[in-house]
Amino acid sequence: MRAGDELPPLEIAITRTLIVAGAIASRDFQDVHHDAELARAKGSPDIFMNILTTNGLVGRYVTDCFGPTAVLHRVAIRLGAPNYPGDTMVLTGRIEEADGDTAVVRVLGANGIGRHVSGTVTVSILQPPPSSLPGGTP
Repeated sequence: MRAGDELPPLEIAITRTLIVAGAIASRDFQDVHHDAELARAKGSPDIFMNILTTNGLVGRYVTDCFGPTAVLHRVAIRLGAPNYPGDTMVLTGRIEEADGDTAVVRVLGANGIGRHVSGTVTVSILQPPPSSLPGGTP
């Protein structure tokens, strides 16, 4: 893990189910996240993803890249273009800083109409206890 290292991209299909399920799971019952008619009445072409779902997807992206011992310490994101059903969001990342087992990762997520999310994630990699290593004490 070194500053400048690029993380592999992750493509996420933006489906109605993902948008609605994410809103329900995060207890965000705003109609623009589940009712296309009401979303259109408010000026949106369709329902769109909420920030909490995006936040979860950014966290998933980083922990998937760093493995099962990754621990997120800080996630700071800003939204841009909405994620609408039928689009694909591509998450990319780059390690901005690395210090021992901790890194700051710059994450960007783009869809067909522009940048959906940008931000940074601070992550560390926990070392397994000595007893779980080969030759360690049981």
